[in-house]
Amino acid sequence: MSSRTVAIRLKIPDNEAYTALTALRRLGVDIARLERAEIWTFEDRGTEHDFVERVEGNETLFNPNKHELHLLEEGKPREGEAWIEELDAGEVAVRIADIAHGRRFVGWRLFSEGHTPADEATVRSATEKLLCNPAIERAIQ
Repeated sequence: MSSRTVAIRLKIPDNEAYTALTALRRLGVDIARLERAEIWTFEDRGTEHDFVERVEGNETLFNPNKHELHLLEEGKPREGEAWIEELDAGEVAVRIADIAHGRRFVGWRLFSEGHTPADEATVRSATEKLLCNPAIERAIQ
């Protein structure tokens, strides 16, 4: 069994990410771009070569008309990214061959001018000011 992680993001304009971007700028967080994605981690009993195809086949997670899927190399946030999870979140049952359940996070990836990933201090500031409500969520950076 292998642990695999994917980021599923919109390829159409994301109004939620745009609204968060403008709010963060008003709060003094200096970023040029903000991306939002659903992050899913799975314990996969299947093969790696057809993993993406199996995930994309689940219509409740992925719609090819509006989503793009990225297989992440590691099961942790990338540079410039924070993953947000509800405190009482647990594993979610999914209908994917060779996968029984997964964990869902909301991934926020921040970019500075020049479209390089934001530094750790900027990600922390954005998380504390807007992206995570510590009363009901936890952030992984």
